[in-house]
Amino acid sequence: MKTNRRGWVLLAAGAAAGALLVSAAAAGMKYSDSRAFCTAFCHGMASAGITQVRSPHADLACNDCHAPHDLVRKIPFKAKEGFRDFVENIRGADVPFRAGLETRDVVNANCISCHGVTTGDVMLSKPYCTDCHRGAAHSKKTPISFREAADD
Repeated sequence: MKTNRRGWVLLAAGAAAGALLVSAAAAGMKYSDSRAFCTAFCHGMASAGITQVRSPHADLACNDCHAPHDLVRKIPFKAKEGFRDFVENIRGADVPFRAGLETRDVVNANCISCHGVTTGDVMLSKPYCTDCHRGAAHSKKTPISFREAADD
């Protein structure tokens, strides 16, 4: 009887430890998606954070646009891109860093996932949303309320 009870206690402790680990990982993932994280740990992202706050996308986290939404693709993508950004920061590379093709594809897919209903046949004219809407989330040139779609 005592051995059986000990097994249940170990099982409950293991389940609690697992739930705590999953909760901590989820909180870490959410924080590392945020503007606060991106602007605090990447010297080149401060201006992007400031301009994003003034945009129509101010309520979104950085990785709502800049990372895949599904977790299976998101984790390796964030690890690879985060490491690349870390290396570029250490090297002192010019900021903002040029987005690679994979990042452009991810951002484009995320634009379409939110705005796909309104894009229709317009997306046939150019391969990427940002070809026309370069500063949609990070416009520096004109206040958002006065900006044309293609303004930076």
